[in-house]
Amino acid sequence: QVQLVESGGGLVQPGGSLRLSCAASLSIFSMNNMGWYRQAPGKQRELVADIASGGGTNYADFVKGRFTLSRDNAKNTVNLQMNSLKFEDTAVYYCFAVRRVGSTRTYWGQGTQVTVSS
Repeated sequence: QVQLVESGGGLVQPGGSLRLSCAASLSIFSMNNMGWYRQAPGKQRELVADIASGGGTNYADFVKGRFTLSRDNAKNTVNLQMNSLKFEDTAVYYCFAVRRVGSTRTYWGQGTQVTVSS
């Protein structure tokens, strides 16, 4: 069982920055993939960015050049630095982790609200 605890959401003005963190209860090296999804009101959950165990990152087109995903191996955290935030970035952001030990399981954090408003 993997627990994911998110932090760092909040209210920010357009053009501002926020940093989300996701702390895992197990070593992030034991995860095949980690990252963030988001879900805006009335919309489906969508992938924001993820990072594979080898360190390769993948970003949704709508955040490329603005968001940066990184990991802190010593703290077992994955961090999402969000810059140049837009109104449309408003959503609940969910950390996820995929772990393949025999079977594949996906774990989710509780979600953290990001609101971009003037």
